[in-house]
Amino acid sequence: MGDKGVLGLKNKALGTGVALSVIAGLLATAAWADAGPATIPASALNSVKELQKRALAGSGAYEVVESLTTQVGPRLPGTPNDAAAVAWAVKAMKDMGLQDVHTEAVPMPGWRRGLERASIIAPMPQPVAVAALGASVGTGPEGIEAEVVRFASLADLKAAPDGSLTGKIAYIALPMARTQDGSGYGEAVAMRIAGPAAAAKKGAAAVIIRSVGTDAHRTPHTGMTRYEDGVAKIPAGAISTIDAGQLDRLLERGPVRMKLVLDVGPLDPITTYSVVGDLKGTEKPDEIVVMGAHLDSWDLGTGAIDDGAGVAIALASAKLIKGLPEKPKRTLRIVLFAAEEEGTYGAAAYGKAHAADAAHYVLGTEADLGIGPVWQFKLKSNANAEGAIAAMAATLKPLRVIQGADGEGESSDLGPMAEAGMPVAELSLDATTYFDIHHTADDTLDRIDRPTIDQSTAAYASVLWLAMQAGGTFRAPGAK
Repeated sequence: MGDKGVLGLKNKALGTGVALSVIAGLLATAAWADAGPATIPASALNSVKELQKRALAGSGAYEVVESLTTQVGPRLPGTPNDAAAVAWAVKAMKDMGLQDVHTEAVPMPGWRRGLERASIIAPMPQPVAVAALGASVGTGPEGIEAEVVRFASLADLKAAPDGSLTGKIAYIALPMARTQDGSGYGEAVAMRIAGPAAAAKKGAAAVIIRSVGTDAHRTPHTGMTRYEDGVAKIPAGAISTIDAGQLDRLLERGPVRMKLVLDVGPLDPITTYSVVGDLKGTEKPDEIVVMGAHLDSWDLGTGAIDDGAGVAIALASAKLIKGLPEKPKRTLRIVLFAAEEEGTYGAAAYGKAHAADAAHYVLGTEADLGIGPVWQFKLKSNANAEGAIAAMAATLKPLRVIQGADGEGESSDLGPMAEAGMPVAELSLDATTYFDIHHTADDTLDRIDRPTIDQSTAAYASVLWLAMQAGGTFRAPGAK
């Protein structure tokens, strides 16, 4: 899970560099032809039982993550691994028989990670585990040395007197709360996004944050940050939660000086690619049910849970649906988005490229919060969708998935299409331990549990299948 735009869990926190509210203005949404309430035929309900049985017996999702993380590894946009991931995804889709498999170009800024090192030099020398934040400018190879000034929160930093941090390193120490729905991320990640600009306004030479994570490991969490126009860009890094605790204790006893080396920085603009493939419907091929995940990852680990798991759930769901005796009525589109971590650039490019087709998108969902299990299903109800939502919720009960309160499903890469009016179903993946390894070197294949990702695949495949077979529309009457 990267940082989302203005919609969804991560979107609320990020205020992404590619503002989805602006993109939404580009989407010329056509009026959805009122086809009446969505209804799910009995044959589809019977087929979903077989779909779940096959998924729980071995969905194939683990094998997808194993292949991606072993054959490609980390997938930072602009790197050779990124290009290898695009080729891997194209081949995977073609091998499983998807149609119209193609790539879609995504232009974006380039960025490189280099040497990262931090150490406390007074009162007693000791190393500090640090990772640069994405888009951070560098200190240069020589680094900087300065006094550390602690703030309990981003709000406290913003309240500091102007000029009070001149020549110093600002340190934001807010811990992240552990929650099943991942809601603790929203408050904590704000310091990562806005911290550098806030610190620069006070004169700071650099900023460090307590890692946005729920672990107690000496592995720092990276993630994207943002600079503001007209505000000095200063180096930004995250220290591990363990080192944050040590730094807190030292600062309670007196002044602390730190040396910070972040030999990182921006590169020339690059072009990466989203990968798209369809399982064509036999009766309504122009009506699209879309399943999204993001192909890119941060570079510290191998991107297994973020978002290799989502890629695997998407591809495994499509393969399971393709293997059913009953033929799909609508088209299932798998979109493996580029550059989600760096600011949902792939989502922006996809939304702009498909603006004219927005009214043909029946329903969308995405997987970008780890392996699961799926514990909750949500889809905003209306007069047309009410009956179908109840039917979907009923089919998910054997998987121990509850129906959540009525409300918009959260989305990241599907944000532009949701802004255009596409209904979004949320299949809530359990995030209780997700942020222990999110954006760290520990995001590796050994974190993937087969039965858990099989259950998640069963849930996603069920909702996708029922949406593909449903008659009518999930959109509210008269919706645009």
